[in-house]
Amino acid sequence: MTCEITMLKDIAERCRQGHRTLAYPKGEAVLPERFRGLPEIERSKCPPDCRACSAACPVKACAGNPGSPTLDLGACLFCGDCAAACPTGALRFTREHRLAAWSREDLVLRTPQPPPALPAAGKYRLFHRSLKLRQVSAGGCNACEADINVLSTIVFDMGRFGLQVVASPRHADALIVTGPVSENMREALLKTYAATPAPKLVIACGACAINGGPFRDHAEVHNGIGDLLPVDLYIPGCPPHPLTILDGLLRLLGRA
Repeated sequence: MTCEITMLKDIAERCRQGHRTLAYPKGEAVLPERFRGLPEIERSKCPPDCRACSAACPVKACAGNPGSPTLDLGACLFCGDCAAACPTGALRFTREHRLAAWSREDLVLRTPQPPPALPAAGKYRLFHRSLKLRQVSAGGCNACEADINVLSTIVFDMGRFGLQVVASPRHADALIVTGPVSENMREALLKTYAATPAPKLVIACGACAINGGPFRDHAEVHNGIGDLLPVDLYIPGCPPHPLTILDGLLRLLGRA
């Protein structure tokens, strides 16, 4: 009887809450008020000899080259220090959450910005309907890991797109790697990759996995996975918002 009462209470609560899954990507992306998305550089406002953004950046993601500033999304922590230091407002963070890129070079924002490279035609067609992910935390702080984990909740429900995190690399189509790859995790990462059956994909999620993040050039880290594994998709952020990760995965599948 107690179990039945508990079940009835659960059903009643679900009815009270109603439908909780976001309509994204068909509907509008619901983002927090303080969300910082794709940075935007207005070249016309950039003073000739100003290097305020590069001086303020804690990871040197900004290069305040006179007349032609650049910003490396792969290294950026989205802390906002560069925008706060800019005396003319030439650099600002928009609310654009779609940040994923196919190549490392596409993550470097320039003025003017060249069009991003496109993936090889049909390269990911095999995974169009279903993609099983094995998540590897290679020395991460658990922020990126938490935002990947939340994609399985009722709000985001990535399973409706055929996306699923699996327990074994032998059941996976892709590795989604977080963290700067500490020396203690290097061999484990390589063994996990070797255990994943071909054809397989590799996704670098977060600034640490892409560039080393705030741990870059530390003696015990490998500055991300770029020199260890072939990367198919880069998802920048520190950490990336769950919708940024979901958008990247859907675009990888050609379903965004």
